[in-house]
Amino acid sequence: MTAMLNRGLSLVEYRAFLHDLYHVVWHFCPTMGAAASRCDDRFRQVRYELYERIEEEKNHETWVLEDLDAVGGDRMRVQTLPPSPPIQCMLAFNYYCAERAHPCAVLGMLYSLEVIASAYAATLAQSIAKSLGRNYEGPGFKFLLSHSAMDQDHVAKLNTLIKTIEDPQAQEAIVNATRVNFYQFGRMYHDGGFTSLVP
Repeated sequence: MTAMLNRGLSLVEYRAFLHDLYHVVWHFCPTMGAAASRCDDRFRQVRYELYERIEEEKNHETWVLEDLDAVGGDRMRVQTLPPSPPIQCMLAFNYYCAERAHPCAVLGMLYSLEVIASAYAATLAQSIAKSLGRNYEGPGFKFLLSHSAMDQDHVAKLNTLIKTIEDPQAQEAIVNATRVNFYQFGRMYHDGGFTSLVP
């Protein structure tokens, strides 16, 4: 990711990056929904937070597609072909946690992805736009720019919620999911990651 922040991406690389990003965003709400359905009344505040977050995040995958259209990407290809292997693994892990392990693990998914967005998305948009000779406030960067500011508020709210969770199993599930999501999302930037999707 450091290289991306410093040098940006080529046009074909950015399209491939949006390919992976589309799948991350598309699965965000279904994963939260699966987790919310398994939160019993011990974790009602987690369930309510997930309901609220789903309402806020729904349809954001269309923003990624709009960015893809703006840079001449193939919308049909992105919607029908799977993401890179690291992202497939990350998504599978998050569904497993939501549906089979501890539902509070989804907070680790939220935390890791929203920390990444709040810390890096705006800088990343500017770096990519510069390398492409485009205005980062113009078409093609809506998702990154919007989530840079939006996710700062989300992270602050999430930190407050996590501090109220005292159940040891839930705490461990959140920590583990945070580690795995940071790791797998980081693998997206290495060989076999999004650049493997370049036609």
